[in-house]
Amino acid sequence: MAGAEQPPRPNGAEEAAGPWKSCEERPLGPGPASSPQIISMNELQELSDEIFRLSTVHEIVLNGDFKMHMVNFPSHSLENRVKETLHKAFWDRLKEQISASPPDYTQAIQLLQEIKEALLLLLLPQNNQLRSQIEEVLDLELIRQEAEHGALDIHGLSMSILGTMAMLCAPFRDEEVQGLQSLTDPAELLREIFRVLDLMKMDMLNFTIQSLRPHLQECYVQYEREKFQKILDKLPNSLDNTTEWLRRAAAAEVSASSLWLQSHPAASSSSDARFQEAASSSTTVPSVMSVLNRGYMDLLCWEPGQSEYPETLFLDQARLQEVQAQVNQLSIIAAVLLVTSGVCGSTLFDSPGFIARLKRVTKALLEGLSSIRYEEALQDISDQVLQEVSRTLSQLGYPAFASDKCTSLKGQIKSIADEGNAVQHVIKQRIHLFLSLFISPDGQNSQKDFPKGLDAIQEELQEVGRRFRSVTYHNRQVFGPFYSAILKKVLFPEAEPDSGRDSF
Repeated sequence: MAGAEQPPRPNGAEEAAGPWKSCEERPLGPGPASSPQIISMNELQELSDEIFRLSTVHEIVLNGDFKMHMVNFPSHSLENRVKETLHKAFWDRLKEQISASPPDYTQAIQLLQEIKEALLLLLLPQNNQLRSQIEEVLDLELIRQEAEHGALDIHGLSMSILGTMAMLCAPFRDEEVQGLQSLTDPAELLREIFRVLDLMKMDMLNFTIQSLRPHLQECYVQYEREKFQKILDKLPNSLDNTTEWLRRAAAAEVSASSLWLQSHPAASSSSDARFQEAASSSTTVPSVMSVLNRGYMDLLCWEPGQSEYPETLFLDQARLQEVQAQVNQLSIIAAVLLVTSGVCGSTLFDSPGFIARLKRVTKALLEGLSSIRYEEALQDISDQVLQEVSRTLSQLGYPAFASDKCTSLKGQIKSIADEGNAVQHVIKQRIHLFLSLFISPDGQNSQKDFPKGLDAIQEELQEVGRRFRSVTYHNRQVFGPFYSAILKKVLFPEAEPDSGRDSF
């Protein structure tokens, strides 16, 4: 992310709302289908700016560790070579000008002016005394007069600048600022001052972001919803992927309800009117919450190229894909542990540190791999698990496994990645059930509800659940009205707008 970019202002939501004071006073979600519109370059730039502001606020609110960073190109990239070449030419030219006889201070004075502006930007409103000091020391008119008479002391000015920087910088920059005092070459000293000033500006920006976060969290739902609606107004039919995602989830919910009714024939013949009503409603019109929960769970099985990601989740796609990867990894770890436990027995499996060592080895060999490469990783995992088993047996004074038992253990571990593997299927089913309860607003996630066979990954799975719930909760809060509008069209395509069929 570009270091020079500023965080969005919280009051930007007022601009985004247009003639409406709040999005509750206007129709939400996709409007009626319209013919394609041609967007001008100015409109495209405005749209790009809106998306950037929206994504920045979204990241600040959801990511407690969010920070802006300087742009650093890879060392061997063309961009980095061009940048270094231009920078070297610039600073070499400055050195030549200062070393000339008589010295040419034109470029140096311009740099001093930029340093002055940077220092003033770092000041807080109440720093009046320091502002006056900077204005006095870096009086550009006086500096120009000194340069004309050959009396300009670049080094002396630089030392004064470093003193001001030492007062303004964050404590962890003190050593870096002090280290510049040993530089004697004026051009090199100015260059390093600029480098550290850029870091200080980034520190101030990140401090501002941290200060803004509590205020943004108070109004982020309204802000993000209005910004998204503003973008939506400029891009007709731009919720097609979201609509298709919800349509598939709704169809799956209806299908699941129908299967439930078929497996519970007593529901249709029961004399209990309340039971009949509940059974009927559950098999005809799914609730918004149930459709959304199924949709969110479907994202954990999203395959590359399967279809376009829902637009309403685009800003969280990376987070959700990380959750998906962690779920896949945890399912492999849990399956490896379950298979090993079945072969080795509780005596070996309950020995101190054994489970932790197996988890550590398995996780290390899966780290950074996509699920399509798990098959090759499981070969190495089976070797490492067998080594750990043999080592632990020896330490406990038990005889080594027979060769057929070793072969069986390795074979069962390697087969975990096979399509249709029963152990993997059951593990993943339990993980998904746990997560579906975890993200449900009324779900219960007490210790007694934790799925059997997953105790070894309980801590990791609960952390994944918290991340998943954070994203889905935020998404529901912001896009709930959009989802309701879409699902009305999906579930009641022939209903009138005021039919009152919004109780789902």
